[in-house]
Amino acid sequence: MTSQDSIMHFEPLLRLTAFLGVFGAVALWEALAPRRSRALRRLTRWPHNLGLLLVDIITVRLLAPGAAIAVAVAGEANGWGLLNVWSLPLWGAALVAVLLLDLAIYFQHVMFHAVPTLWRLHRVHHADLDFDVTTGTRFHPLEIIISTAIKCAAIAAIGAPVVSVFVFEVLLNASSMFNHANASVPQGFEHGLRLLVVTPDMHRVHHSVHYDESSNNFGFNLPWWDRIFGTYHAQPKMGHDAMTIGVDAFRAPEEVRLDRLLLQPFRDTPGRYPINRRQGAG
Repeated sequence: MTSQDSIMHFEPLLRLTAFLGVFGAVALWEALAPRRSRALRRLTRWPHNLGLLLVDIITVRLLAPGAAIAVAVAGEANGWGLLNVWSLPLWGAALVAVLLLDLAIYFQHVMFHAVPTLWRLHRVHHADLDFDVTTGTRFHPLEIIISTAIKCAAIAAIGAPVVSVFVFEVLLNASSMFNHANASVPQGFEHGLRLLVVTPDMHRVHHSVHYDESSNNFGFNLPWWDRIFGTYHAQPKMGHDAMTIGVDAFRAPEEVRLDRLLLQPFRDTPGRYPINRRQGAG
């Protein structure tokens, strides 16, 4: 069995193992060193957030099982993409691919805030009234399918090696849970850490109810893209303890229910779309 065959065969099990390990570690970290007081009890939110995750998993397994890895395998076999033109050692190609895929996810995230129809899907993630490890798993299944298609297109265009796609998928899931953690990081260490990775404090700003804050800090793994493209916002103006998390149109506790989350994109909300409400925008 080749390394590609091994990755394709064991990918679901390996990704599930990584997910459960990271989820458990972050949940324990939150319990031992919470960053903020919760607006709602875990038992009020977690079953619905995790229920939405289960809907996402079933949807992907039915419509696009193993799509990212399959595109990478096809790309290597057919010479698709930039990295199949360049002569780079595997480790170099894998490193470049992970960086470019992270950049693609940054631009995808900006797009999901900028395009009104896509924002309707993505606001399901932002409308959580708390910010914790389950927020990092809370995405509408239609957003997951669109994101998968965009990611597959990026993989084909980049010519990402199979191993880099597998590593990136694991990193993306792990970082989403890490950077949504309601957990404390010593401030001296956090200031240095956010130069290398997106920290919970950095990403929490992106979940502010104030759109001039939430239309910033789009990075998931690496913080550099926000600094390069002018979307970095260091701290919330109210401070992390006092800031309000969520979307102003969905403040009622019943909005956390799974049925409301699935139907939310089809419900209208007043006002302009977030990325057009940044300070200084038109």
